[in-house]
Amino acid sequence: MSPALAHTPNFVGWRALILHRPHQNVDALTAQCARIGIAAEQAWPTLENSDAMRDFNVLLIDADMGYDEQFPWAPGLAPMPMIALIGSEAPGRIAWTIGQGADAQLLKPIGSAGLYSALVVASQGFLRRTAQTEEIALLKNQLAKRQVVAEATAILMLKHNCDAEAAYNRLRKTAMAERRSIEKAAAGILTNFDTHGRTNVTNGR
Repeated sequence: MSPALAHTPNFVGWRALILHRPHQNVDALTAQCARIGIAAEQAWPTLENSDAMRDFNVLLIDADMGYDEQFPWAPGLAPMPMIALIGSEAPGRIAWTIGQGADAQLLKPIGSAGLYSALVVASQGFLRRTAQTEEIALLKNQLAKRQVVAEATAILMLKHNCDAEAAYNRLRKTAMAERRSIEKAAAGILTNFDTHGRTNVTNGR
């Protein structure tokens, strides 16, 4: 069991937005929310802007009648846990729900239970998804920095007619002398290369 689930999740004080036309399902969800300390609001057919959405902790969407233009973000980029309310098993509706990145689901018709477990699953799924997104962004950033260093090393190899190790040592010494990171020193070399052109570098000027 992960540390996040070592205790009973508490959703008291949360705010839920139910994106669904007025319906008995909304009434049932609102009642369930009240029992576990969540303030629920209903909206249809569209959401407010993304700034207004910051006041909510979870979004429940009608998977049967939903469409992309309802949301002020791209599919799969919801800034909060998302629970899909599913009544239809039509393949197109299921595919749309998956594309939206729903973290959990509740089957219609909504009864008197089920919301709490869906909230647990959705909140944990959202945390995992957010962590993965941040990790991917970090890896991309690291890869981009390595690419800059590699390109700067190649430029120094051409300019000074030396091997990769000698070029990298030149780059490292430049960074130390300028009191900058190797990545920033490498970026400076690339900028200078772009400014003066390949001919000057290959001629050693």
